[in-house]
Amino acid sequence: MYLCAQISIMTKEKKPLLLLTNDDGIHASGLISLIEEIRPLGEIIVVAPDVPRSGMSSAISAVNPVRATLIKKEEGLTMYSCTGTPVDCVKLALDRLSDRRPDVLLSGINHGSNAAVCVIYSGTVGAAFEGCISGIPSVALSLTDHSLRADFSQAVKYAKMVAEKVLATGLPDGICLNLNIPNIQNVKGLKVCSQTKGLWIKEFMEMKDPVGRPVYWLTGEFFNREPENKLGDEWALAQGYAALVPLRIDMTDYAFLEKIKNWEKE
Repeated sequence: MYLCAQISIMTKEKKPLLLLTNDDGIHASGLISLIEEIRPLGEIIVVAPDVPRSGMSSAISAVNPVRATLIKKEEGLTMYSCTGTPVDCVKLALDRLSDRRPDVLLSGINHGSNAAVCVIYSGTVGAAFEGCISGIPSVALSLTDHSLRADFSQAVKYAKMVAEKVLATGLPDGICLNLNIPNIQNVKGLKVCSQTKGLWIKEFMEMKDPVGRPVYWLTGEFFNREPENKLGDEWALAQGYAALVPLRIDMTDYAFLEKIKNWEKE
């Protein structure tokens, strides 16, 4: 009996540990759908913001303290609500809340696209970058639907597929993945892509407050600088494919670095 118990404990300890977070909040349906889909892959610890904190990029809480509240603990699943940003959630999970190093970090599934230049602003991607900085294979996951009632049935399948690949093979040091899934009933497949060049334009809507003063609401349109680029993530999404883009933490342009070496001065 004692030997059997030991074997059982060892088997349990060998299960992969998956750290989950997001920027839509602990109760977001994208996160809940992801948890349900990937539970067979291993043990799960979730540390996610207590309320939506989209557009936070890699922001951290440098002045105010951060609190974490345990909201669920059952076999194979532990969930914490955190008052901080998505990056705070990852930092807190790794430093205080997880009793062992996660094998993979999954951030999402976000309500809304994080393709192209959105990686700069996204709290979903910011959390994946944070995991990557700590040497944990990390994936940002997004569905191109902002609706609170979005259908994640297609997105979770691709999220699980990529998670399985990453668990099996790992990722190079300093590299994380950004997966976007189109909001359609039948996704055609997965394309490995580059980040589309573009920018947001017409970014604010002007209105008036009750006393007639102007107020500005963030809105905008994405201007695609390369709509015919069949290697880009925006093209893949428009054609009905899930788009997977490898991102790097080191943003140094090494080619240009060599060109400006002559700027050096002792």
